[in-house]
Amino acid sequence: MKYVVKLGGAALENPELLERCARSVAELARDGHQVALVHGGGVQLTKLLAQMGKKSEFIAGLRVTDAETRDAALMVLGGRVNKSLVAALTRQGQQAVGLTGGDGHVFRARKKITNPDLGFVGEIAHTDPKWLDAIWTMGAVPVISSIALGFDGEYYNINADEMASAAAIATQADALVFLTDVPGVKGADGNVLRWLSLKEVPALEAAAVVSGGMLPKLNACKAALTGGVKRVRILPAESATVLPDLISSRVNDGTEVIAA
Repeated sequence: MKYVVKLGGAALENPELLERCARSVAELARDGHQVALVHGGGVQLTKLLAQMGKKSEFIAGLRVTDAETRDAALMVLGGRVNKSLVAALTRQGQQAVGLTGGDGHVFRARKKITNPDLGFVGEIAHTDPKWLDAIWTMGAVPVISSIALGFDGEYYNINADEMASAAAIATQADALVFLTDVPGVKGADGNVLRWLSLKEVPALEAAAVVSGGMLPKLNACKAALTGGVKRVRILPAESATVLPDLISSRVNDGTEVIAA
C-alpha cells in the first residue's frame, strides 16, 4: 500500500518525538509499504527569520513570503530540516532520499493568487511522481520539503499540507496522514471529532470553530479525498506509533476526515 505522511510542528523540534515518528515510518516501509514523507518546518523558519530581524506574518494560515523569506525557507526546509529527517530514518535502519519539490520536476508550482498578495507563495500546478517511484523501487523513503519550482524558474514556498495532498493524489496513495501538534479537529464543544465529513467543514469555518493553520489542512484533506485518496486522517504526532496499524485496525486517535 502507498502512504503519504506529512510531518511538521513540534515533532521536528522534539528529538524524542522525531525519533518516534521516524521509527513508525520506517516500520511501515519494512512491512513492504511505499511511504513518502512530506514535511514543513514553519517553526524553524520563524526562528531563523527572527534572528534575521524579520517578523513572520500569516494570512489564513499561510506565510507572507517575500524574496528574502523564500530564500530562508529554501535554506531551512530544503536543508537542515530535510536532512535531519533523512538522518532520523537512517538511524532506524531505513534508507531515505531527501529532495525538494523542485528536484526532478516532481512538483511544479504557480504563484498563488490572493488578496492581499502573499509574495512567493505557490500552489502545485503539475506533478510527475516518476522519481518517487524510482526511490520506492530502490527500497528507500522519499523525504520531500515543501518547496517547488515554478514554470517561471522561481522557487515558491508551498504549504506543506497542500504539498502532502498533491503527493498523495499524484501517487494514488491509499492513505494520507497528517502528523500534527494537536489531538485532532475539535468541534464547538472543544472535544476532538473522531469523524469529520467534508460537508460539515463550512459550518465549522463560518463559526470560527476551525481557523488559522487548520484551514489549509482541511482544504488539503478535501483535495485529497476528491482526488481519489482513500483515507485521510489528522493524527497527533505523539500517536505516530499507530501508523502501521492505521489500515488494518481501528484507531481512535485523531480525526478521520471522510468525503460523505
